[in-house]
Amino acid sequence: MDEHRIGLQPIIGRVWSERGKAPTVPVQHRYQWLYLYAFACPQTGEGQYWLMPSVNTEAFQGVLERFASSTGAGREREIVLVLDGAGWHTTPQLGCPDGVKLVFLPPYSPELQPAERLWHLTDAPLKNQHFRTLADLQETLAAQCRWLEAQRERVKALTGFHWWPKITN
Repeated sequence: MDEHRIGLQPIIGRVWSERGKAPTVPVQHRYQWLYLYAFACPQTGEGQYWLMPSVNTEAFQGVLERFASSTGAGREREIVLVLDGAGWHTTPQLGCPDGVKLVFLPPYSPELQPAERLWHLTDAPLKNQHFRTLADLQETLAAQCRWLEAQRERVKALTGFHWWPKITN
């Protein structure tokens, strides 16, 4: 599980262009953001993506509760959720739902976070694009997240590190 900030400030990326012609991208620096909360299972490739207006303890609590409910976490099913040490993940004010166990990565180790490897896929339709409003950005990003939910093999390949523990029943 991880969060990703995406906003109206454009994501600039490489593009093909005619030899001798420089590609142009409209840029207007605006500081309005959406936050993408991504959950991915490295063994199955299943994922859930939540678009939120903020990232804080209250927002994370709400997403965590909806995630637990939608996955059937509880006494009969335990889910181990690997996260970084962000303040809203580690605060004592966070109530962890039944059936969800939080495991924290070592500090300063984003390369160990499987969800970090999904951001280039979520960002793909946003690169070199200018969005007039957050609603326009949200529409495009939501469509990409729906597409990504169906890409289980791709998610599995990106997030399933060789050292990752295997599911046991």
